[in-house]
Amino acid sequence: MTETRDRLLDAATEILFRDGAQALTLAAVADHAGVSKGGLLYHFPSKQALAAGLVHRFVEQFEAALESAGTAPGAATRAYLSATIAPKPSVAGSGGGQATAALFAAALVDPDALEPLRQRYLAWQRRLADDGIDPAVATTVRLAVDGWWLARVAVLAPPQGELHERVYAKLTALIEEG
Repeated sequence: MTETRDRLLDAATEILFRDGAQALTLAAVADHAGVSKGGLLYHFPSKQALAAGLVHRFVEQFEAALESAGTAPGAATRAYLSATIAPKPSVAGSGGGQATAALFAAALVDPDALEPLRQRYLAWQRRLADDGIDPAVATTVRLAVDGWWLARVAVLAPPQGELHERVYAKLTALIEEG
């Protein structure tokens, strides 16, 4: 059951990433996942339910990254950075690739699907503010990472090559100076 649901979410993610939100149809997702349309409807009765499923999966994965960070000063802020942006541009970060593109596109499909994410951001911000470093540093890193994430997803001149690595190193140094 979960395997089929994951295949459907993976298929939706790939379609969104490759072809954009306009190409996301229930029929396209079912076809790409190798599942009957009835099988898809069992798990996701509408495109809005599918978008909500994408957001839910992203939140779960991101929460797991933050929870596994530990309690050392700056640990959650470092986890926020590494779960969103990879240290090297050739390595896909857990939140920097297809999943984030799908999340961004899900907002275009159904803006209300982002409400759970808005609620989680409040909790994530509280976690970063209590991360054992200056809350202004943790918040600055979060905002820089969120902007970097948006630049990557929307292809708005994100840092490439050596500049990517240098920006990542600067954010890491900021956390360490905390």
